[in-house]
Formats: sequence, structure tokens, C-alpha cells
Amino acid sequence: MAPQGDSAWSVTATERSRSSRSRRIAGIVRYKSALDSEWKWVQLVAPGQPGTARGAARSGAPHAMAVNETVIAVTRTPATATRPVPRQQPAPTPTATEQAPAPGLVLEAQGMGWIGSWSTEVPLSLPTSRGNRAGVRADAVLQAPEAGLPVLFVEVDNCTESADTLAAKFEKYLRYFRLKSKNPLGSESPVWRTQYPSTRREGHPPVVVVFNPGTRTGPQALKNRMNTVMELTRLVWSGSYHVAGGGYGAEERDGYYDYADAIPLLFTTLDRLQTSGPRDAVWWRCGHGQWETLPDALTNPADHDAWYARDEQRRRQRDEERQRQHQEWTVEKERWAQEPDPEPEPAPEAAPCERCKGPITGPLGYDLEVAPPEDGRHCPSCRTDLRQQYPTLRQAVFGRRPRSK
Repeated sequence: MAPQGDSAWSVTATERSRSSRSRRIAGIVRYKSALDSEWKWVQLVAPGQPGTARGAARSGAPHAMAVNETVIAVTRTPATATRPVPRQQPAPTPTATEQAPAPGLVLEAQGMGWIGSWSTEVPLSLPTSRGNRAGVRADAVLQAPEAGLPVLFVEVDNCTESADTLAAKFEKYLRYFRLKSKNPLGSESPVWRTQYPSTRREGHPPVVVVFNPGTRTGPQALKNRMNTVMELTRLVWSGSYHVAGGGYGAEERDGYYDYADAIPLLFTTLDRLQTSGPRDAVWWRCGHGQWETLPDALTNPADHDAWYARDEQRRRQRDEERQRQHQEWTVEKERWAQEPDPEPEPAPEAAPCERCKGPITGPLGYDLEVAPPEDGRHCPSCRTDLRQQYPTLRQAVFGRRPRSK
């Protein structure tokens, strides 16, 4: 039989073990309940709030990482220490030689905006959407007015989905930008203007596609993908052409593109942004046909303003041409006024009459109505005499033959 002390010690140890296990189970239950309630809150709030894409952790977040790299490549914000480190001794002042960059050293390119200028996973819902299926969710939105970008929508493409799927997103963008809402005064304005400032440009806000092919897609396949997306979205980014003519008296035909209902669609690659920065010529505007800087890519060289400038240039050229012709005519007129009048040329002398050697016009006062018609050889009197002569035998038989002049 075990001693009484040992029996009491074993009972106490067993109760302590059961109590400790009960406390651990209760803690696990409370933690699971807290997770369940927090997940329910996330499910309730997430559909209408920007945040990280669902399932990013399960898939390894390749798309979310590409969006983060895009934000870093565009912003290029230098890293700052989260906790200042106290220095024991004052740092020595660098000399002029140490401050100057080494030969061949490339400084960091300047970025656009800062980290607080970005929003990720921004839903753009449509009125007919149910659960945001008919809408579109922008990968990122940049608001950097100091860089001339009141709003810029960004789509990051890892080249894992088809070109048709990527192109279909921009039709939803266009539908969203076309939505109208009435203000308290009763006038209509775009819905996106209630959330973002005006771009101060014609048309809808610009949308950028950042291609991140990685090692999955080669250069030629990436080029083919860009061309395919460009052709599939031509009705989205191309404006409507209007024939306006070249003005009064112009022979050439001219016109302009109306971009009021077009989306400025820009292409770039993550590698270009990381290498050259966003302020270099790394942007390809659909319809421009070349790599440009962002301000040049966002301009519309064939819009109404460009046509108006061309028409004004043509009008100035016509005015200058008319003014030049007027000046030449004035100078020529002054030269004619200074020159003496030329002497009148003498009238040519008329040939005398072949018969009487008198003037062929006849004496003054002779009645020309009774004279025979002029023959260019005789005066009226001689023509009358010749008519009154008796005809010869030949003239009587064959008739009088008119003499040649």
C-alpha cells in the first residue's frame, strides 16, 4: 500500500495536468472564435474596400509582388530607417572629392509620387454588377498631381492570361468612365470625377498596362501580345475622325480626331521602369507608334487643338501671301507712275489708189454709200468709174471676175 504522502502528491499532479490542458483548449477555442469573427468582418468589408487580393498567400502572390515592384519602380522612394540610431561620435564632413559621384556612376532616376499616392485593388463597380463581377478591379491607382498625374489607373499583366481576357478589362473601364451622376444642381458629371480630380485633358483618365513577362515570355512573344491587345482594344483608345477641311480656298483636305470618349491606353514593361525610371521614354501610347516620355504620351497630336493650330498656320500663310502680292503690286504701280508715258505710235500710212494715185479713202466729203464695196486697191471714185465702164467681150461672156487683193 502506497504511503499517504505519495498518494496525495499523485492526485495533485493529475489535477494540475488536467487543469493545464483545459486552459490550453479554452485558449485555442477563444483564438479560433476571434479568427472566425475577424474573417467574417473581412468578408463583409473587403468587397467594397481596396486591399490585397484574396488568395494571394495561397498562390504565392506573384501578381501582388509584381504590383509592389511596379509601385517601387514608379515611385523610387528611398528607404528610411524606422528607428534612428544614435551616433557616439559626429560623422566627419565629406570632402568635395567624396561628395562628387565617381566617373561613370549612374544616379538613381527620379520617380513620380510617393507611397501614399497609391491605392491597390481598387474596385470600379458598375450599376448592373452583382458581386462586382460586371465591374473591374484596378490593380493600382496613382494620384500624383505634383507630377502632372491627377489620376492614373495601372494594370499589371504577368502574361499568364489570354490577350482576350486582358483586352476585355478595358471595355469595362470604358463603361465605368461613361457612367454619369447628377449633382444637387441637376447637371450630370462622370462618376469617376466624384472620386478623383479632373485630368485636365480631353477624354477619360489614362490607363497603363505594365507587362511583366519574366522568363515565361520571350521578346517576340511579348511584342505579339502587345500588338494583339492593341488591335482588340482599338475602339477603346482610338478617337472618332472628323473631316474639317483646310479652310477657305485650301486645296488639301484636313481633319482631327475627337478623343472625348476614348481612353489613353499606355504600354510599358516592368523591366523598363526598373532600369530607366518613369520619367524616361518608356511609355508606348496606342496610336502614337513610338516610345515616349509620359507627358508626350498623354498628349493628343491629332486632336481638334492640333487641327486648329494647323488651320491658323495656313491662314497666316494665306494672309502673308496676299500681303506680299499687294506689296509687289504697289511697288509695280509706283514704278509705272514714275516712268514717262510712251509716245503714241504713228498711224500706218494707207497705200495710194493704184489708178489715180490718190488716197485710197477718197476725197473728203465723198458719199461712200453710192460707191462700190472696197477692194483694197482703188479709191471710191475709181471704183465707181470702173463699175460704169463697158464690159469687154470676155467679161460679157464669162462675167466680171473679182480682182484679188
